[in-house]
Amino acid sequence: MTTTPALGAEGWFTVDDEPTLIGSRCGTCGTYVFPKTEGRCPNPTCDGRELTEVPLSRRGTLWSYTDARYQPPPPYVVPAEGFEPFAVAAVELVDEGLIVLGQVAGDIGVGDLAVGQEMEVVLDTLFSDDDHEYLIWKWAPIDEGAR
Repeated sequence: MTTTPALGAEGWFTVDDEPTLIGSRCGTCGTYVFPKTEGRCPNPTCDGRELTEVPLSRRGTLWSYTDARYQPPPPYVVPAEGFEPFAVAAVELVDEGLIVLGQVAGDIGVGDLAVGQEMEVVLDTLFSDDDHEYLIWKWAPIDEGAR
């Protein structure tokens, strides 16, 4: 079975041992954006048109969080076991000054999270078929004891 980014997430992250989000940086003002984009700087005060693809920080600080109690609409793929609520985190990438929203990995719920907590990008299986395992990136708290 081969691993591949889930449909719609191609080019948003790397699929190596230390996954990294992929964004863009404006050559004029230095603004970062995720996911990567082309054409025009997203900063409304900048007229820059040179955006360079860049790897973003793997780690950041938990800025805010909530839980998703209702099944997202398609193209969200419901696991065979059915929909289970999950936590969603807004993580500030300190080096970039960018806040990135994403699902929290595993069985970590809002009761396990705290603003200011250090988080990192991890990969998880969104779903699989006979030939592929479709991966998505998520946020996971950094285990302070593992460092």
